[in-house]
Amino acid sequence: MLCDRLGVSERWACRVVGQHRSTQRHEPTRAGDDAALRAQLRQFSKERPRWGYRRAHHHLRELGWEVNRKRVQRCWREEGLRVPQRARKRRRLGESTVPAQRLRAQRPNQVWAFDFQFDQTADGRMLKLQNIVDEFTREALVMLVEPNIDADTVVATLERLVAERGVAPEFLRMDNGPEMTAHALEDWCQFSNAGTAYIEPGSPWQNPFVESFHSRVRDELLDVEELACLVEARVVIEDWREDYNRRRPHSSLGMRAPAVFAAQWTPDPPAIAA
Repeated sequence: MLCDRLGVSERWACRVVGQHRSTQRHEPTRAGDDAALRAQLRQFSKERPRWGYRRAHHHLRELGWEVNRKRVQRCWREEGLRVPQRARKRRRLGESTVPAQRLRAQRPNQVWAFDFQFDQTADGRMLKLQNIVDEFTREALVMLVEPNIDADTVVATLERLVAERGVAPEFLRMDNGPEMTAHALEDWCQFSNAGTAYIEPGSPWQNPFVESFHSRVRDELLDVEELACLVEARVVIEDWREDYNRRRPHSSLGMRAPAVFAAQWTPDPPAIAA
């Protein structure tokens, strides 16, 4: 290598690296079964891509090969049969009909934001909350409490909420959780003419209204009340939701409760053309 790269003589190169000149004249000889061994290793790597040369050596010994581990390791390395690094799984992302960062609610029922929150009962049983917030009025429309909530439950909750309010939202703002990107919710949005605004993965600040609501729920309810069971959790959380909507003043609403603000709100009259 020194002779080829630096253009120096063989004598000088051997003296520098401390090798005898006879080592440069030795021609390596391959074993007669070398080609078959390498073909066997390539086949093994194709069938078992997550296994390394140690298991390949054990497999060869089971097949009757008389070969030591060092030779298998050398051939494995020369054939470039390294175990590939494990790639991250591709996460399914929802398709937005409008970019989440550009969507701003201008009237009630224009944008509903929802997300999940978790807590547990006194005996350690998991509680999952589905919280839906109207971004304009700040009303807590739903605080569903269940041990587990899947996409079908999300759709059923939205159906019930739309039936109660008599109107579907124009947009849903949400993250890319499996319940939000499921086909069941996509179909519901399509049939209800509701657009979707998915936030970027790992960017909860793009869903600020529901995140702010979660902080209030955690601070004023979940960190205060010890919930003995699922039934008690449903009653206590629903009572808190009613109190939040009807009596808790909200600073961004002129210190009015969300339900009071929603009842007093009137749309601006259309501008009269000159």
